[in-house]
Amino acid sequence: MTPLPKRRMSSARSGKRREKIEYSAPNLVECPNCKEQKLPHTVCPNCGTYKGRVVKAPKVKTTVRKSESK
Repeated sequence: MTPLPKRRMSSARSGKRREKIEYSAPNLVECPNCKEQKLPHTVCPNCGTYKGRVVKAPKVKTTVRKSESK
């Protein structure tokens, strides 16, 4: 059997532990090709380039037209 706590941990004690945890915004850099913000060392989601070469095709928004039904 594994050891179990004898008493329930109070919410104040849990809060004291959790107050030390800090969340920070991700570090963003400017894409040299399209000047959009992106994560460092990743393919740009806007233009699809990485280190000056095209790695994947950029996303193109397509519009779906509804066919006329009678």
